[in-house]
Amino acid sequence: MNSAAGDIARAFVDARRNWKTLAAYPGRRPTDLAGAYAIQDAALEQWDRPVGGWKVGKINPPARDELGANRLIGPAFADTIKSEAEGLAEFPIFSGGFAAMEAEFMLRLAPREAAPPTSPEQAMDWVDEVRIGLEVASSPYAAINRDGPCVTVSDHGNNAGLLLGRLVDRADWSRLDEVGVTLAIDGEEKGRATTATMLDGPFGAAAFLLRNLVERGIDPQAGWWISSGAITGVHEIAAGQHAIAVFDGIGEIAARVIAGDRD
Repeated sequence: MNSAAGDIARAFVDARRNWKTLAAYPGRRPTDLAGAYAIQDAALEQWDRPVGGWKVGKINPPARDELGANRLIGPAFADTIKSEAEGLAEFPIFSGGFAAMEAEFMLRLAPREAAPPTSPEQAMDWVDEVRIGLEVASSPYAAINRDGPCVTVSDHGNNAGLLLGRLVDRADWSRLDEVGVTLAIDGEEKGRATTATMLDGPFGAAAFLLRNLVERGIDPQAGWWISSGAITGVHEIAAGQHAIAVFDGIGEIAARVIAGDRD
């Protein structure tokens, strides 16, 4: 870990621990993914906090071509992963920073003793459960998405929590592209789409994640959840608002966001 990466990571970790916002990026912005993941890895070293999964996000052109990757990842800490079975979930966000809600399929890892999968079909064998869900994206740095994918990666991939919903039957895994998904905030529809618009879909996201982890020397763990990518888009949300996602033929899932406690 170089000192610059460690200093940037420390600033983000401190802000996240204390629910503080950052008016400016805390150092020189990374310009490539290697530098961005070095900051993310440094932050993981500084936390005494178990990882419970990973979010996967899309990198759009022209950054996709410049960076040589079409996706990015970030950690989801175990204590920020909730189940709808516990009742209406509330997630703290960084008021004054960035916050958004995303409808996603959640995949549970079941690693194999084999080379990482290279296709969505192979990735299915590395998953033992699929659920509908929501990703809460939030960062103490309000410009995290505007500044591009490398900045997003550098602050925990812009993740602040995952919500796990209803189980998707194994027989339906091959037809996820047919499932219509809508997301609404405070009753207003914000997006409608299917996973057919998501590169090579949720299992393609799992294959990307597994390759990324292996390249970084991180051993995939059984039970880790993969938040496989925003289906209807990234929809900004404010403290006190309520989001609900409907997955046609499967069910719906809802959550409320609140301001993070700065005390």
